[in-house]
Amino acid sequence: MSNHNLFLPSYFVKRFKSEKNSMEETINWQDFAKIDMRVGTVIKANDFPEARNPAYQLHIDFGEEIGVKKTSAQVTTLYTKEQLLGTQVVAVVNFPKKQIANFMSECLILGAVKGKDVELLQPKATVDNGLKIS
Repeated sequence: MSNHNLFLPSYFVKRFKSEKNSMEETINWQDFAKIDMRVGTVIKANDFPEARNPAYQLHIDFGEEIGVKKTSAQVTTLYTKEQLLGTQVVAVVNFPKKQIANFMSECLILGAVKGKDVELLQPKATVDNGLKIS
């Protein structure tokens, strides 16, 4: 019995296996449509010493329809609290609330993750709080 992988470079086999695994985890349009991503402005940023990993407690204004939501964000390696104030971010606003230490997180800000560094996803220009991402 032959093993067809013997004829493929190892990097190709690894890539194929990776792509295969990601294909098993695909979602359809209806799944994606359930995710409510919005733009909001950070209006308050506090230290969060009770968190297991370094984090801030953020209050984000998502406009009249949604209002202000709180979240815990592990973005301390690239951002100071002062830098975050007034910054627009993108967040998922329809997750259930989650208890993190003594704090109730109500949304999840989105960012590109590289190790412990999280680069926040932000609109290029200032837009209205609450605008939907699609």
